[in-house]
Amino acid sequence: MLKKLQTYLLSGLVVILPLALTVYLFVFIVDSADKMLGKYLEPYFYTKFGFYFKGLSIIVGIYLIVLVGFIATNYFGRRIHATLERFLMKLPFFRQVYPAIKEIALFFFSQDKMSSFRQVVLVEYPRKGLYSIGFLTSNHSEQFSKATRHDLCHVFVSSAPSPLTGFLVLVPKKDIILVDVSIEEAVKLIVSGGVINFPSKV
Repeated sequence: MLKKLQTYLLSGLVVILPLALTVYLFVFIVDSADKMLGKYLEPYFYTKFGFYFKGLSIIVGIYLIVLVGFIATNYFGRRIHATLERFLMKLPFFRQVYPAIKEIALFFFSQDKMSSFRQVVLVEYPRKGLYSIGFLTSNHSEQFSKATRHDLCHVFVSSAPSPLTGFLVLVPKKDIILVDVSIEEAVKLIVSGGVINFPSKV
């Protein structure tokens, strides 16, 4: 009886915990948006339109993000963005923090950044007999290949649980093992620390 109750409890946690955390995260985002924008938007909307509801800040926030994206994609927007970045890189705090946050944003939201990961591969690292999951980023490294007299490729090896951190290894092309795994599946595996396995392919 106790083993069955324990099984039911664990099964219930597996079902409820992800759902509860997702709902909590959604509520947290809505509350955070209201705290940041709501105090300015609420009196304006009540004055102009006579109503305001929680979550309106997210709608306005998305609109502002789209507007900024539209401006940033034209010539003058890119110039303004470049000038602002140069200014931020001169400030002590922003100089250390801004580049790292920008790289994270590029990794998650830039299609060009994700497309730089060409293929999921396996490499024998850190020693023979141990295999690490890597992302092939370049099929050839000309200067280093000449120096070592080996046809080297660039492979980015991520560190669990963060696919954003890791290290670059230069691996001879003959030692790279190509695997039939998508970039998204490999990222999920790394983030979960190996808990989430690949779905079986029929």
